[in-house]
Amino acid sequence: MRILVTGGAGYIGSICSEELLSAGHQVTVYDNLSEGHRSAVDPRATFILGKPEEDGNILDAVRSASPDAIMHFAANALVGESMTNPGKYFHNNVANGLKLLDAAVQCNVKKFVFSSTCATYGPPEREPMTEDLPQRPINPYGESKLMFEKILQWYGSIHGLDFIAFRYFNAAGASEKYGEHHRTETHLIPNVLKVALGRTDHCEIFGTDYPTPDGTCIRDYIHIEDLAQAHILGLQPGKSGFYNLGNGDGYSVRQVIDACVKVSGKKIPSVEKPRRPGDPPRLVAKADKANRELGWKPKYPKLEDIVATAWAWHRKYPDGYPD
Repeated sequence: MRILVTGGAGYIGSICSEELLSAGHQVTVYDNLSEGHRSAVDPRATFILGKPEEDGNILDAVRSASPDAIMHFAANALVGESMTNPGKYFHNNVANGLKLLDAAVQCNVKKFVFSSTCATYGPPEREPMTEDLPQRPINPYGESKLMFEKILQWYGSIHGLDFIAFRYFNAAGASEKYGEHHRTETHLIPNVLKVALGRTDHCEIFGTDYPTPDGTCIRDYIHIEDLAQAHILGLQPGKSGFYNLGNGDGYSVRQVIDACVKVSGKKIPSVEKPRRPGDPPRLVAKADKANRELGWKPKYPKLEDIVATAWAWHRKYPDGYPD
């Protein structure tokens, strides 16, 4: 298939592009490089430098790629920033996303795969979290993703656009070539591994008074290649709807730090800080629907295995991407 990957120079998009290409698909990457890196784009892909603020730029890109399907990863995704600059999130994640959807309809694209998030749920009523839980996001980032999910549903029913929305839990790990390098790094594992690399002298724990066994937040970590495989499975004809992607196991911040210590063999000091606004205490997925309906099964269910791939990439590329 011909696939247009928006945000394909970013962490998740770059590795999904790599996996798509290795599976025999043709890939066009559209990215404005505000968060992504040009060197993270697989050389087998066609690259379009995105200028989504320019009238017609997104439409021109879709026309140029002439895709059978669009995978939409492009978004602002910092929870904390969304709490201080919500307009940025609604503008990019919703308004620019709407431009992409309109272009997809105009160009007769048949399949749309959306990178959503567990942040659409907010603090869950029960765990592990299933797709039928009420969605009550507690930050503008999660709200922007939920708004786009609702728009997708209307476009599906009115325009016949076949869509899948994957609600990720915490993406982590790396492939051999591509890994996690954000200009503003808020994710736990890369920040902890920076200490092991000697790039910083400590990591930070935000909140130690949560109602969890060790007082720190619990999250479900999923390997980036497992995420990519779910997206490829989502291209199957007739598959549509909303799917959680996670391992079904939760690990606390302290447990993640311990895993990084074990994998790296390095001492990793930590400093305790107050809670960050908008952080739920515990988020753990139930991904049975994706297992059952898409045939998806994670290859990396263990946290230490996920951390090991991240550690291998960061040791090989301690400065991340050069651009």
